[in-house]
Amino acid sequence: MDPLTVIGVAVGAGAAVVLAPIALGAVGFTAAGIAANSVAAGMMASAATASCGGVLAGSTVAVLQSAGAAGLAGSTTAVVAGVGGAVGGAVGEAVGWLTATAAALLL
Repeated sequence: MDPLTVIGVAVGAGAAVVLAPIALGAVGFTAAGIAANSVAAGMMASAATASCGGVLAGSTVAVLQSAGAAGLAGSTTAVVAGVGGAVGGAVGEAVGWLTATAAALLL
């Protein structure tokens, strides 16, 4: 495996795990609840309207609020790291390919 791909996987996995809770807070899923006038509040209002007044357990809004309040569960952290690693690996592979192609063209 290309070293840039390995680096991409590691950086992608680590960054995804670190940035996921920050992203949840930024859109309004906080430890104190859903922030007023946030994206999360809009999602909650839509979910409540769709289910005739309540947010269903297990729905996207409920799961994101749980993660925002209590943090990511171990299994969720593994999934987030896996997706981040896959994206990072793809980026690393693309950078390696572009670097090799550019070097070949310049010779």
